[in-house]
Amino acid sequence: MSIRTERLGGVLKRDLGEILQREYQPVGTFITVTKVLMTDDLSIARVYLSVFAPGRDKKPIYQHLEDHIDEIRYTLAAKIRHQVRKIPVLHFYVDDTAEYVNKIEKLFDKVDQQPKAPTEEEDED
Repeated sequence: MSIRTERLGGVLKRDLGEILQREYQPVGTFITVTKVLMTDDLSIARVYLSVFAPGRDKKPIYQHLEDHIDEIRYTLAAKIRHQVRKIPVLHFYVDDTAEYVNKIEKLFDKVDQQPKAPTEEEDED
């Protein structure tokens, strides 16, 4: 990635985070923009979202964002129109790295709790 794509990705991450939290975040949930990857021509932005919604199904939240993607892009355009010539098309993706990390940590905890097999040195005693 070039410096320009990284810089614009950072701007989009910050501005989209503010827009989503202020206007599209349901009560009792927390939407976080974890990463934004830009294409080389700056026309498409892949936006990775993480949703923290204890006790709620996350699919309707993601669907709500998808349903309002044009409005979100329009609001974003108002913020960054002086920084870019063309407002990138937004594609939202689920960022499940936190869930993956929790799953791996649970597996490690299981391995630590299993009884250890005796080694050869312990057998000789």
